[in-house]
Amino acid sequence: METSPSSEFAVHFWGVRGSIPSPGKDTVRYGGNTSCIELRIAGKSLIFDGGTGLRMLGKSLQDLPPIDAYWFFTHYHWDHIQGVPFFHPLFVDGNKLQVYGAAPNGSPMEQHFKEHVLHLNSPVPTREIRADLKFHDLVCGEGMTLGDITIETGPLNHPNGAMGYRISWQGHSVVYCTDTEHFPDRLDENIMNLARDADVLIYDAMYTDEQYHDPKSPKVGWGHSTWQEGVKLAKAAGVRNLAVFHHEPNHTDDTLDRIGVELQDTFEGGFMAREGMIFQVI
Repeated sequence: METSPSSEFAVHFWGVRGSIPSPGKDTVRYGGNTSCIELRIAGKSLIFDGGTGLRMLGKSLQDLPPIDAYWFFTHYHWDHIQGVPFFHPLFVDGNKLQVYGAAPNGSPMEQHFKEHVLHLNSPVPTREIRADLKFHDLVCGEGMTLGDITIETGPLNHPNGAMGYRISWQGHSVVYCTDTEHFPDRLDENIMNLARDADVLIYDAMYTDEQYHDPKSPKVGWGHSTWQEGVKLAKAAGVRNLAVFHHEPNHTDDTLDRIGVELQDTFEGGFMAREGMIFQVI
């Protein structure tokens, strides 16, 4: 039975890779595009981050009537903004985008977006943007609403800072926590709060525990976590499903397949995020 747009709550994964795009024959099944997801809730489109997966989202929208969407950023490292100049809806008259985020150093979001996200090094003439953009400054730790959709935010443990989101509608919740590094001696209270009893936690599980603690090339302090730590958080917070996200660019499809088997053996609701995957919350 098809879901009516007015009753839909779904997550569409447009880019699931971390740090740098990684196209090639070994990344076909999971995809090589960087972070971008879309939540479709009761006919509304909520976009999170603007990695290279954003370009494919834009292509899916280019033949539709003028869009009216909401766009949220976790932070502004390259892998989360590289797709912005290639987002087709930006260059179409009549499109409306509400842009949300917390800019570094207290800068207004509009100024930060135009000076840093739409960077002068862009190969696309960003001066040609035709869509109507309205900017909103978020304070990390505070919440907001879009009609009957509730959005909570919380700080993540990442170099230069990042913000996690909990999106709730009609008693169901999706939590988006990337990029973040776990603590060595405790579970992250901010993520625990956001993830409480959620339907799905989308978590930065870039490494395995073995890679994270590799004595030859440890990843401690790099700002990312492991799928094993994601399982600990999911179990402690009462999460029903855990999406392993922000895949390491050198992880091949076969490597991710093996991690997926281990994940399923450890947490029944765990799954590997794939580019193009749609997760139906309800």
